[in-house]
Amino acid sequence: MAVTKDSKKKLIKDFGWSEKNSGSAEVQVAILTARIEELKNHLQEHKKDNHSRRGIMLMVAKRRKMLNYLKKKDPKKYEEVLEKLNIRK
Repeated sequence: MAVTKDSKKKLIKDFGWSEKNSGSAEVQVAILTARIEELKNHLQEHKKDNHSRRGIMLMVAKRRKMLNYLKKKDPKKYEEVLEKLNIRK
């Protein structure tokens, strides 16, 4: 199951400054985290799905790049996002 429109709207509302702010790094990290969690659950059931495993690795790398950018730009916001999403460094 993919991340639905409603769940994306909720993430945008929680992490963005407004409901139309879907491009900020905080929102993008939140959406990527939701997608990673869904794919993680899929991979626990389908252990030999290597195509999805590659996809999750690409998403994790993209999220890491976004978090590094956010850390340089606004370290306080970076810490808040990590705490809200319960992500390890």
